[in-house]
Amino acid sequence: MLEQLLIFTRGGLILWTCKELGNALKGSPIDTLIRSCLLEERSGAASYNYDAPGASYTLKWTFHNELGLVFVAVYQRILHLLYVDDLLALVRREFSEIYDPKRTVYNDFDETFRQLRMEAEARAEELKKSKQMVKPVNNSKKQGQAQKAGFDKGNKKREGSSAGGGGDDNDEGKGRKLENGHSNGNIFEIDEPRMTAAVNGKENTSSNFSAFDVSKLQKRTKGGKKTDTVVNKGSKVDPKKKVTKKNRVWDDAPPETKLDFTDPVDGNGNEKIEVVPASQGESMMDVEEIISSDSEGEEDDNVQKDSKPEATKKGWFSSMFQSIAGKANLEKGDLEPALKALKDRLMTKNVAEEIAEKLCESVAASLEGKKLASFTRVSSTVQAAMEEALVRILTPRRSIDILRDVHAAKEQRKPYVVVFVGVNGVGKSTNLAKVAYWLLQHNVSVMMAACDTFRSGAVEQLRTHARRLQIPIFEKGYEKDPAIVAKEAIQEATRNGSDVVLVDTAGRMQDNEPLMRALSKLIYLNNPDLVLFVGEALVGNDAVDQLSKFNQKLADLSTSSTPRLIDGILLTKFDTIDDKVGAALSMVYISGSPVMFVGCGQSYTDLKKLNVKSIVKTLLK
Repeated sequence: MLEQLLIFTRGGLILWTCKELGNALKGSPIDTLIRSCLLEERSGAASYNYDAPGASYTLKWTFHNELGLVFVAVYQRILHLLYVDDLLALVRREFSEIYDPKRTVYNDFDETFRQLRMEAEARAEELKKSKQMVKPVNNSKKQGQAQKAGFDKGNKKREGSSAGGGGDDNDEGKGRKLENGHSNGNIFEIDEPRMTAAVNGKENTSSNFSAFDVSKLQKRTKGGKKTDTVVNKGSKVDPKKKVTKKNRVWDDAPPETKLDFTDPVDGNGNEKIEVVPASQGESMMDVEEIISSDSEGEEDDNVQKDSKPEATKKGWFSSMFQSIAGKANLEKGDLEPALKALKDRLMTKNVAEEIAEKLCESVAASLEGKKLASFTRVSSTVQAAMEEALVRILTPRRSIDILRDVHAAKEQRKPYVVVFVGVNGVGKSTNLAKVAYWLLQHNVSVMMAACDTFRSGAVEQLRTHARRLQIPIFEKGYEKDPAIVAKEAIQEATRNGSDVVLVDTAGRMQDNEPLMRALSKLIYLNNPDLVLFVGEALVGNDAVDQLSKFNQKLADLSTSSTPRLIDGILLTKFDTIDDKVGAALSMVYISGSPVMFVGCGQSYTDLKKLNVKSIVKTLLK
């Protein structure tokens, strides 16, 4: 049964709801749809599933872009109502005829909706009956007969080939295979490439290729063993003599006196590690990035080239008249060439294919039915809509001012806890040190927690950063429970009065369930203020897999009813990708979390904010 049907404007004004249904929805499915789907440019999807305590809803929607109206239907997911799409189309058509922008009440639409609903239900029933009337038995019989005939034909061929070739081995070598194509019961005969190797221990004695002689291989291996033994006997090195490498001298340059550039060690065996002075430089987080305003006139040329053949068919006068008068309504066919070019452009910028496809579908849904303005090309309209969508996606929906949150936690006399998570080798420890340096620049006391008890050298790496930055570090060594180490570190920070605790965790692949379970336990037990996913800017399609599976595993393996997911993203190696900035878009789109930091170098100052305008400009360039 249909739970609810709403009609509202894009500004959020509710024009009409079905009083006849009047069911009280559990939770807030409409608000969630607007927040998570319509505002996030996921409106190209067919439906949206919403789970609430005690109910599971499916929401379907359609737009009237010219009037700026949204039509949403809500029903129980278990019912699988077939008439919802048809009903939405009928309601959209009828309501658009009586819509007046100055009018806000449409009580007279109740009777119209009742008739439309009965009509849609009647159509669905007729369609269901017509499907039941069709008997698939005859078709299956035909398929069985055709399949049987095909197998008989194959058996005859095999008998003929065995009689002519003389043996089962020859029959296997020729490799004829019959497959049943599942359309209309037809049998397709496919030739496989002829195999030259032995199959299942049997040699292939094809007439075209000679068989391989195994005895030759054995002789060669025997001979090889003899020569190896001779070499081993002759190459004995005296263990007392230490082989030293001589330095190569280039031209007349003086020889290099020192090749060991490791940190010096004092008499007690402790390393003398250089301490970075506070005046190393201002972090790039506090420097405003200036965007150069280049000419953007040639951006639409490539898009327009794809739609040239259709324009030439219409003739010069008709295309000129259309550009002056404007097109009546944009149709899907008008948008496809420009959207295809935009999708290809996004994919060349390292945007995941799935994300680029969904974005183009969402833009098409927002433009379909709109009237094209005078002296405006379709390509420029699509480009402007895509630019608005990208800015809306990349702009954070909530405040990402960490310093303000740190001071708020300080007033409550508790440390602000940040957990860094991610896959192996993306630079979690290095960028944790960059964040620590940036916080020190703002007079915030920081403590590191070495909770990577899995990777060899991880504790020593973090200890080195802590010594250079002159900040405390909490460590318990290796093979300890990282959740307990993090909890003790937070307790230590509370006693010492540290403002921020930066928790380093082990790198883990998204499919490694034991490590993901340990990470879920760490987050559940310590309830950090911020969970940062550290990801490479180099990834393409894998960004979708990483983030979606990280969030899924954290939700599935958590023992809490409201599990903590990823709160923000730290993009690393941003200085190595040139204009391939699509990973930022893919990660934000799939997780809904903002990019809070961007790592762009190897020094502590190389950390900056994401410039949304610069990213959008690069993506569409």
